[in-house]
Amino acid sequence: MSKNILVLSGSPRKNGNTDKLVAAFKEGAESVGKTVVVFRVADMKIGACRACEYCFKNNGNCIQKDDMAQIIEVVKKADAIVWASPVYYYSVSAQLKLAIDRFYARLKEEKPIKRAALLLTCEDDSQDAFEGAIATYKGTAGYHGWEDVGIVGVTGLHHVNDIDKCVDELEKARQLGREM
Repeated sequence: MSKNILVLSGSPRKNGNTDKLVAAFKEGAESVGKTVVVFRVADMKIGACRACEYCFKNNGNCIQKDDMAQIIEVVKKADAIVWASPVYYYSVSAQLKLAIDRFYARLKEEKPIKRAALLLTCEDDSQDAFEGAIATYKGTAGYHGWEDVGIVGVTGLHHVNDIDKCVDELEKARQLGREM
């Protein structure tokens, strides 16, 4: 079981469907004594990885001095990570992908994260819309050796507060938080 969970939420819409799914997950995790730190990466200044490998020569520190440094400090203490995102063109949001790509700096450093989960929302009514995001998540989790704890995906969210009607899916997110 994980105790310190890092959530990277890639939705630019505050208090929207993705934020509410994250809130349900966090509620579940905290109800069983876990510590959860949520970063809304869409609100942060995070530059794209430059692949300069400065980080490999400088203890995992990136040459860029941006908000990713805050996330990396939490990564050092986290034993689990959760990605949360609306699906944009069959993948995670660009804002989340920027943060994911910056994990490159951690490749040669200690890896305390052992477990991972994915929370997705989308307007499309088909679960097929999640395939690209799930492939990115599973590929990255496999590469880092993270155990996949679960995926909660909610389809058919045509309006900002549609997730409020998705009682079963919100409970799945709470349960995932408890089990993480």
